Amino acid sequence: MTVFLSRRRGYGSLIVGLVLGCAGSIPAWAQGEAGAPVRIAVIEAMSGPFANTGEAIMRNLRFAVERVNARGGVKLADGAHKLELVPFDSKNQIDEALLLLRGAADQSIRIVMQGNSSAVAAGLIEGVNRHNQRNPGQRMVFLNYSAVDPALTNEKCSPWHFRFDASSDMRMAALTEVMRRDRDVRKVYLINQDYSFGQEVARSARAMLAEKRPDVEVVADEFHAIGKVKDFSPYAAKILSSGADTVITGNWGNDLTLLVKAAREAGFKGSFYTFYGNALGAPAALGEAGVGKVRAVAEWHYNAGEPGMDRAYDAYRRMFPRPGDDYLNARMLHMTDMLAAALERAGKVDAVAVARQLSGMRWAVEGADLWMRPDDHQAIKPLYVFTMQKLGVGTVRRDVEGSGYGFETTLKVSAADLTLPTRCKMAKLPE
Repeated sequence: MTVFLSRRRGYGSLIVGLVLGCAGSIPAWAQGEAGAPVRIAVIEAMSGPFANTGEAIMRNLRFAVERVNARGGVKLADGAHKLELVPFDSKNQIDEALLLLRGAADQSIRIVMQGNSSAVAAGLIEGVNRHNQRNPGQRMVFLNYSAVDPALTNEKCSPWHFRFDASSDMRMAALTEVMRRDRDVRKVYLINQDYSFGQEVARSARAMLAEKRPDVEVVADEFHAIGKVKDFSPYAAKILSSGADTVITGNWGNDLTLLVKAAREAGFKGSFYTFYGNALGAPAALGEAGVGKVRAVAEWHYNAGEPGMDRAYDAYRRMFPRPGDDYLNARMLHMTDMLAAALERAGKVDAVAVARQLSGMRWAVEGADLWMRPDDHQAIKPLYVFTMQKLGVGTVRRDVEGSGYGFETTLKVSAADLTLPTRCKMAKLPE
């Protein structure tokens, strides 16, 4: 049983509902066989246009947490404790997220997770900073699994914030390494969501193409409202009329699925270089038109050939067998396992002690090669760029969401080639 919480703007009351897990999922520890659980607030969009991404996140985190709990939870100085997720529905709104952060603090929750919006993440960093300054006995630590605006580990860096995903600059550096070699890329159409993350994707694409492929023409630099566009056909028509052979987009969630579907229906035959083109309906929306044309980037993909993650993926699919639930992120497993290790090394649920353990931590489990850089709390790791292909072709042994299409590795970019400088001036943790 998971408690689902939402705090509505303009109302002081806390709205409580129940989200039930699968039958028989209430563990024995809930009946008092171990110490009180270590609660983790997940502040994420569970409703609205990005509800599907929030649901996917919760499946990933639930799987990650249950793996830790199956091993006996975390061993602290006072005994064993299980991890417990407490979801809060932010509706992808900054002010909502900040109210929910306060609600989590009021419940004495010391660990916060979020990721599906860089704008919300920026708000939470500031909120956690203020809370920790005002409440030194109740400090919180913020673990970020997907918000990739570079500013979060540069100008907005915080000793309480840790990003386990690659920044958008790191992702673009990997994508443009493939574009450096792809001579079919001649005219590029940039289209992104109109907020800090999308703007950074466009900026880094322009800068890195100018350095690596100065012969490439950027024919358009388009932005659209995040989560507001229901019909992308006008944008697809503009892409088609521009003469572009390549689209670069950082779009995620339904904004990506609807974009690629509209482009396919409009007859676009070019390539998509995406951050998230391997997930949440995008391969099925593209179908045959995406084969050899759609590329994505991440720390891992289903056909990367890493035995540890292959086993984790098989276990995840046993837990979530529906095709529509087929979306596993390696970084969320690594983040949760690293949190468990940090808690055990700290010996207590204390933000300062946990932050000290996470800062500089190296992790090499299930194919991970991750270093949490202490200078800015940016995870430094290799990235895969991978291309859409039919199931059964080449190395594609697993498809995505039962679509009949999967991805094969195009290039694995080393951590050394993705270690970008930081502008962070990290504040020191209190003694």
